Amino acid sequence: MERFNHFLYGFIPGLLLPVLFMWVYLNRFYPADLSFLETLKQLYPGVILGKLLLLSIMPDLLFVFVFYKSDSFKIATGVMIGAMPYFISSIFMLT
Repeated sequence: MERFNHFLYGFIPGLLLPVLFMWVYLNRFYPADLSFLETLKQLYPGVILGKLLLLSIMPDLLFVFVFYKSDSFKIATGVMIGAMPYFISSIFMLT
């Protein structure tokens, strides 16, 4: 596992995983029959998008825990840094 312990191997999935999770969550549980971008435009001015962003970070935090426990610290750091833009934007949307 030491061979794959690079920052970029965690950073790219850290950026893409929340978007994928939001897409799956909205397609599965959101009641409207809108496309993904239309749904995000509908949710944008409200607090609900901030809560959705916080929810979408949870898979990243799970991967950080798994990679940290398996001593892949660079991958865990990449996933954590990849989740930071979502976390910061959700904080601003909640206030």
